[in-house]
Amino acid sequence: MADRIEEASTSRKPNPGFGALACGLAIVGRSFYNRGWVLGTSGNFSAVISRDPLGLAITSSGVDKSELAAEHILQVDGAGSIVAGSGSPSAETLLHITVARLRNAGAVLHTHSIWSNVVSDRHAGDGGVRISGYEMLKGLDGITTHEHSEWLPIIENSQDMSALARTVEDLLRQQPAAHGFLLRRHGLYTWGKDIAEARRHVEILEFLLEVAGRIDTASNLSSERGSIRS
Repeated sequence: MADRIEEASTSRKPNPGFGALACGLAIVGRSFYNRGWVLGTSGNFSAVISRDPLGLAITSSGVDKSELAAEHILQVDGAGSIVAGSGSPSAETLLHITVARLRNAGAVLHTHSIWSNVVSDRHAGDGGVRISGYEMLKGLDGITTHEHSEWLPIIENSQDMSALARTVEDLLRQQPAAHGFLLRRHGLYTWGKDIAEARRHVEILEFLLEVAGRIDTASNLSSERGSIRS
């Protein structure tokens, strides 16, 4: 989260749609902070400004999410270079770009919650965690029944963001039905067609991760009807 691609200031004008997206991302960031999902400077959020060429509005590195404002959102191109704004986007910009391209996502949101860390560590050896039988699964795009079985892949964290972006690309190609993925001992990535849908996916998956974590650590819940298994 602290790694940097580039630090710069540019006087070029942002894309006309940038302002609304920047405000939307700032609202999401403060909301997630209040829910304990992006404490301190953790987490990063992006929204697609243009598809061809690819352009993103993305959070600046090192900003306390309790104070996130539109002025902390930068505009970057498809290589992660700053087009408008000042500061430095996190090196995780490369992961946002990869997800936006391969999932045709309109927004990508990344959280650092307690339960995403607990579950990603607990199930890392299995390559992911399977969640099925919960009504909340119907909040994921395209899911219409609680009987759905969602596989949430887990990959090892790394500070080599170029290599990690390649790993994420391979994962997304291999798991076309996944609605998100976990970085071990790091956090959750998910996305949506726009900020609203991506936010809903965070809320759904964070809920389910907390369920998974609580069941893993409380044997007296083993008889629950829903199932979480590796």
